[in-house]
Parts: sequence; structure tokens; C-alpha cells
Amino acid sequence: MFSSRDAFDNDACPVADYLLGQMYRANPNGLSLLVANVAPDARARLALFCYRRSHLHALAVAIASSCTERELINFGGRVGSTLYALAREPARVATVSHGGRKPITLSTKPLSTFAPVVDDEIDDEEFTATVTA
Repeated sequence: MFSSRDAFDNDACPVADYLLGQMYRANPNGLSLLVANVAPDARARLALFCYRRSHLHALAVAIASSCTERELINFGGRVGSTLYALAREPARVATVSHGGRKPITLSTKPLSTFAPVVDDEIDDEEFTATVTA
């Protein structure tokens, strides 16, 4: 039995590298034209291939939107079913990533309070004596 790592390493792209590169660089309209020229079974395998690679996740979802649920489940099982559901979700607004950290919030209250400054009376005679000396 292969480990999941072996399955990932031995996974071959079902389309030519240049076509995958064109899909990766294509705008949404151009992508739909490129995907339409791929056979349905190869399209489902391509969506699953891309889904297993985090940098191609958005491409996988876009390709999966042109596949049937049966095709994705046939080649990917539960993963195919999940990918089908992701492809049918309404588009979400992109959120800014904070690298896994919580965003910074700023306080609306003063940071600290200071005691009122008390005027120290300077003895004029002492002040003038030190200035003139």
C-alpha cells in the first residue's frame, strides 16, 4: 500500500505542461475556453490534480465548476465530492491574510493619564543669582 506522500509524488498531470501553464495564466474568460477543449474525464482528473497542490487551488475550483459531480466522485471519491461542493459555493470576497496571526486592533482610549503639572515657584532671587554668577 502506498502512503499518501507516494501517491502525491507519483501523481501525473492529465494534460500537457504547456496547457496547464496557459490555464494558470489565463483570465476567467480564457480559462473557460481552454477547459472546454479538455475531455470531461481528463478535466475531472485535472481539477483533482490541481486541488492537491495549494498554489493551484483556485484553478482546481474553477476547473471543477465545469465538471459533473459524478465525474469528480468517480476519480476523487470524497475529495471529488468536496471539490464539487467548493466549486458550487458562491464566490467569496478575498480576505487579507495576516500570516496566521490575529489582526491588530487599536485602542480608542488614551494610553495613559498624566498627573497635572504643578507650577513650581522658582525663587526669583536664587534664579537671578545663578544666572549672573
